[in-house]
Amino acid sequence: MQLQQLRYFATVAEARHFTRAAEALHVAQPSLSQQIRALERELGAELFHRARGNITLTDAGEALLPLARRILADTETAHREVQEVAQLRRGRVRLGAPPSLCASLVPDVLRTYHARFPGIELHVDEGGSQDLVRRLADGGLDLALIITPLGVGAPALVTTELLQEDLVVVSAPSGPPPTRRSRIRVGELRDLPMVMFRRGYDLREITTAACRAAGFEPSFTVEGGEMDAVLGFVRAGLGLAVVPGMVAARSGLRVTPFEGDRMRRTVAVAHRKDAPPPRAARELRRVLLEHLGTG
Repeated sequence: MQLQQLRYFATVAEARHFTRAAEALHVAQPSLSQQIRALERELGAELFHRARGNITLTDAGEALLPLARRILADTETAHREVQEVAQLRRGRVRLGAPPSLCASLVPDVLRTYHARFPGIELHVDEGGSQDLVRRLADGGLDLALIITPLGVGAPALVTTELLQEDLVVVSAPSGPPPTRRSRIRVGELRDLPMVMFRRGYDLREITTAACRAAGFEPSFTVEGGEMDAVLGFVRAGLGLAVVPGMVAARSGLRVTPFEGDRMRRTVAVAHRKDAPPPRAARELRRVLLEHLGTG
């Protein structure tokens, strides 16, 4: 089994089309098909169902794909680690982060990092913590900022807690405040219209869990958005939302902290336990810790 064959296989699996895969790889289609056939003979199983205009993975192909992606990602990491010069004049970092952190913490950290290492390519992948953890496990990310704890079934990761961030209530400045007091209790959200994030979003899980612990199900006027959409809905007066304090501070919305039973989330930086991140990513991790005063 050759790395080139695995790369050809993964490209066909993603394109679901031999011609498009050959074009992406800059090889002739007959050569691509020949290499896939050789891989199938070596493995003793067909990897694709081939029908005119419809290429799908067999069960064997489905089993091989995540392994092939990991092998290719680890191989690329090894090449980059060897090729990186001591001053990090070139390289790449693939960082994953929730949209809320991309709107608050990440820009400041990347600005500092880019000023120190302008030759390093920065790739940012936004997503929920569970999605980012899967990308880490597949080798698609070097580092990820995640909300912990992850729960049962999370892959083996090295995580470092960065901060505990208070969650606050934001509402439209032009509308009435959510409470007459300077702070609000979770129980007061019972009778207030709320704008809610999409399912699987960390902040949705935290908010609904807090409301249920207070004995009620929250009422949503709008649900299903990402961070920018939710802030826009709140600004339009459609309801209030529970968001991280760092995001609220930049939102231009009315901010009301929680009283007593404060809602918090824990932010951590993570990487795979079985594959230490390349040097450029380790430097980004160090800049991140320095920025937060924990390094």
